[in-house]
Amino acid sequence: MKITEIFKTYNPDIINRPYVIAEAGVNHGGSMELAKRLIDEAAEGGAHAIKFQTYKAETLTIRDSPSYWDTDQEKVKNQFELFKMYDKFWKKEYEELKIECDKTGIEFLSTPFDILSSDFLNDLMPVYKISSSDITNFPFIKHICGFGKPILLSTGASNLWEIQQAVELIGHYKNPLALLQCILNYPTLYENANLGMILDQKKKFPETIPGYSDHTLPGNMDVLKTATLLGAVILEKHFTYDKSLPGNDHYHAMDKEDLKYFFKDMDKIFEIIGDFKKKPIESEAKSILNARRSLVAKRKISAGEKISPEDITWKRPGLGISPKFLDDVIGRKALTDIEEDTALKWNMLN
Repeated sequence: MKITEIFKTYNPDIINRPYVIAEAGVNHGGSMELAKRLIDEAAEGGAHAIKFQTYKAETLTIRDSPSYWDTDQEKVKNQFELFKMYDKFWKKEYEELKIECDKTGIEFLSTPFDILSSDFLNDLMPVYKISSSDITNFPFIKHICGFGKPILLSTGASNLWEIQQAVELIGHYKNPLALLQCILNYPTLYENANLGMILDQKKKFPETIPGYSDHTLPGNMDVLKTATLLGAVILEKHFTYDKSLPGNDHYHAMDKEDLKYFFKDMDKIFEIIGDFKKKPIESEAKSILNARRSLVAKRKISAGEKISPEDITWKRPGLGISPKFLDDVIGRKALTDIEEDTALKWNMLN
């Protein structure tokens, strides 16, 4: 599945199979070897895409910008210091990672955080991701829209009116748009996940593709499964090769085994979901015949007798005249003797 296909095939009237993005971010720590390992393991786990983050600390934040993450898990309390630790990759490195993704059969994505990175990433990606933090960064959004590609926009920490403004801005450029519900907490506690907001965004912005960007602990992947059942078509979750590593985005990330578990469970769920058009299925054929009712004689009805309401009841199986035709049967004459407890058939009546 290609992400551009989502924008062509999405059906709002059904539950769609999700497109899953493994958000590697900067969990490679500046190591090309680890970045390629993340690509391989994301593909092994079944992810459709792997996404990195492209930035330079100097263009992302001022030097004394405070943290907004759980500092018990990530000890660095200054944004500039943290981002400076992980801003090692640039154009050459991402071109190499794109080639690796193509070899592995997984789509390459990276979230740009500045104009320069958005420019050189254009040749490498089919869509653009805009982070929650840039939902009010209209000059940057306009620049991204200029590439004419579909946009994935996370909506963490946003009011509906802020989302509306961004949607209208992107709509002016006619870029296809997916809105990813998100809670901007690292990590997000289960009681703060608020997956119901997916439904609100679907209702308020029906022209967009619904999605979900997850920052909860992976657990048994119930959050992503629930998001899918609520209509999220594009799922994004941080990804690591080792969840026990300290700091940054490892501790709330999924790994390849979590991905395998998720897809295995989703296969079961979609098997249970089955068809989206209501109709009897083949295995119900016997039930239709044997569990439904027929009109049945309560007493022996002799040939020539006119049938009255007191002569008839309804019982299983449904091999005779359906009770829905009771009014058509009343007043007719029996063409033959009808024994008690016999299901009535049309050839018994005049």
